This record gives sequence, C-alpha cells and structure tokens, in this order.
Amino acid sequence: MREQSQAKPLVLVAAAALVRSDGRLLLAQRPMGKSMAGLWEFPGGKVEAGETPQGALARELKEELGISVREADMSAFSFASHDYQKFFLLMPVFMIRTWEGEIDAREGQQVAWVSAEEIGSYPAPDADVPLFAQFIDWSKAGHA
Repeated sequence: MREQSQAKPLVLVAAAALVRSDGRLLLAQRPMGKSMAGLWEFPGGKVEAGETPQGALARELKEELGISVREADMSAFSFASHDYQKFFLLMPVFMIRTWEGEIDAREGQQVAWVSAEEIGSYPAPDADVPLFAQFIDWSKAGHA
C-alpha cells in the first residue's frame, strides 16, 4: 500500500463522446497554456464538489461548447482510469447523440468532427488513447 504522503490526488473528470448522425465524433484540442496542450480529447471537465458526473458534464458542455444536453440523453460509454505523474485520473465517458444548440468552441480550443478511420491520426493524452480504440470498435460494430 502506498504511504499517505506519497498518495496522488484523485481527479474525477466527466467526458462526452458526442456523436453526430453520420457517426463522426467530436474531439477538442487542449489549448496552449494548459497541461497537455495541443493534444486531442473528448470534451468535458472536472466534477466539482456536490455534482454528479452527468451534471458536471452538462455544465461543462454548456460552458465550453455552448450546447445544452439533458442527463437523460447521456448513456454510459466507457471510462478511463490512468495514473499520470502528478495525479490519478478517473473519467467516465458518456455517449451523447442528442443536444440543443450549435457547437461553438468558447475557450480557445480547436474542435474537429472525426470518423473512426481518422481518429488514430489525432495525438491524444494517454488516458484517451484506449477510448479512441473503443470508439473505433463501437463504430465498426455498426452503431454509428
């Protein structure tokens, strides 16, 4: 067991696999000035005290992308559990295929709608790489 003084903080982040009717997935690029800048990831953000992961995700998508998402339209897709150098990440990912509003990158990030064939060419944080593979598998299974 790890000693308490060496324990890393647990960071709970909720993320969205936003999928259009044509099966393309929305990726967001981490803006310059943030850790892991330039890498592509599922949009989302940290779960704050008192929030559920779904509630946090709805808030983050409104703040970051200007869209409204109902918790009832979120379905569990996957999760990431990754040991970064300074923290341990736990990230539930929810599939969302219905939302209100137009995607508007409000925090200086680039966004891209990518197909399962294209997703592998986008550099991603270590925690997202296996999620990209799961999206490819999901798409190949005819869910898109």
